[in-house]
Amino acid sequence: MISAKDFESALRLECLVPSTKTEWDIRTPDLNRPGIQFCGFYEFFAFERPQLIGKAEMAYLEEQVPEKRREILEKYFSYPIPCIIICRSLTPPPELLEAAVSHDVPVYSSPMVTSKFTALAINYLNRCLAPHITRHGVLVDVYGIGVFLSGKSGVGKSEAAIELIKRGHQLVADDVVDICRISDDRLIGSCPEKIRYLMEIRGIGVIDIKAMFGIGAVTKSKSIDLIIELEAWDENKAYDRIGIQDDEIEIMGVKVPHQLMPIKPGRNLAIIVEVAARNLSLKRTGYNAARELSSLFQDDAND
Repeated sequence: MISAKDFESALRLECLVPSTKTEWDIRTPDLNRPGIQFCGFYEFFAFERPQLIGKAEMAYLEEQVPEKRREILEKYFSYPIPCIIICRSLTPPPELLEAAVSHDVPVYSSPMVTSKFTALAINYLNRCLAPHITRHGVLVDVYGIGVFLSGKSGVGKSEAAIELIKRGHQLVADDVVDICRISDDRLIGSCPEKIRYLMEIRGIGVIDIKAMFGIGAVTKSKSIDLIIELEAWDENKAYDRIGIQDDEIEIMGVKVPHQLMPIKPGRNLAIIVEVAARNLSLKRTGYNAARELSSLFQDDAND
């Protein structure tokens, strides 16, 4: 379900005709331009989508005599359309507003050209309709890389995040991270509104990162590019020291690079997380230091 109030606010729309409906049962992130319906073709009418009227559709309506226009709109409004958006701040004919009031369909106006509004609205609907899950952890923006710190409670995730914030990076969410899949290969993480910018530090309590460090220390959302799992150092466990093999974790069908980071007193977690973020950026450009080193040893062995 899409909230009518949130839709109006997020897309900065002006309401021309209000409605008693607070939510719309929209299930696809797309819009419909009803030009072909105004011409009388309804066999393939996507009436369940928000209806977008641009310059071409409005010009066609204005060319019709009032009686014909009223007939066209009566047929059009007989379908349960969720809402109508008129682009370019065009003035709708009175028959359209009357029909909207009669059928309890909200009408909005936007100053944007049709193509730009279409892209903006599809992006908004895509986010609203994307699959969501909630995970325990801390999400920070480090050098433009969204780093999700996971691990057992008390392992030091929030402390590492505080040090990263002091070093100029940004907090997205602490403790509870809302994750949505906005495409087949991209996850976006954000924080629930009630606890946004708040962080819990054991021994201190809850602190407000935005108030304490400034607006530059926080951001509302960030893509999840790397998962770093923190765990207490186990002397009996063999850890990967070279990093040739790239490990991944799958979340909602999206594979995300994963690194296991053992921690013990004396290790500076913030610096290690920074290095991991920079190393991922290098790998994205095609450079892998571990594989370069391995290839050098192979070349020496062949010689």
